[in-house]
Amino acid sequence: MENYFTSQRDHIFRNVEVLIYIFDVESRELDRDFDYFQSCIDAIKQNSKDAKIFCLVHKMDLVQEDLRDRIFDDRVAQIMSRSHPLQPTCFRTSIWDETLYQAWSSIVYSLIPNVKLLEANLDKFCAATDADEIILFEKTTFLTNVPGGDGTGALDSHRFEKISNIIKQFKLSCSKTQAQFSAMEVRHANFAVYLDMLTANTYIMMVVSDPIIQSRAALGNIASARRHFEKLEMSNIR
Repeated sequence: MENYFTSQRDHIFRNVEVLIYIFDVESRELDRDFDYFQSCIDAIKQNSKDAKIFCLVHKMDLVQEDLRDRIFDDRVAQIMSRSHPLQPTCFRTSIWDETLYQAWSSIVYSLIPNVKLLEANLDKFCAATDADEIILFEKTTFLTNVPGGDGTGALDSHRFEKISNIIKQFKLSCSKTQAQFSAMEVRHANFAVYLDMLTANTYIMMVVSDPIIQSRAALGNIASARRHFEKLEMSNIR
């Protein structure tokens, strides 16, 4: 760590786009943790003042439940006081609930160029295909990239991370049989879900409750939209 802030400081902290700093909420060396954080912030201010900063206050499950809000607020106050005039985004996280998934998804979402344009196109695609909801997932991690549509009838606020975990477990099962996960269709009396690759970096999930819409039509709509979203993705990269 000391090398980061001395001999390698200018090299490591130059042209940084994103700094993600993780605080262990149970650390017994809190002062040292914040000294390191302060050194990172000072280096960012000097070399990459436009970088986005995210702070995770991690292992919150180990904190007594009635103390979590107070401890998190205290950590955030210290982070903000040491970061001024920069404005980090802070998350409380744990591996045992949805918070870590939500934090990383939020970070990925914030880094997508022209994300509002992508959202608008997803909304139009959702309306044109009479889908209830459309969601983009990042290909490798299956983090939620961008949701589309209004999520009509979706009661579970944690559905994205649950879906992500299900798909990742299914992909793992496929790999054990030396099979490659490509696409998935799940049909129920009340709805159908289609999961397919959209671009080189994303999967699309379409939720349809209208029984009139057949699977061939839904998959055809995804195929038709693929080139359009590939162009959007390439324009974002450039």
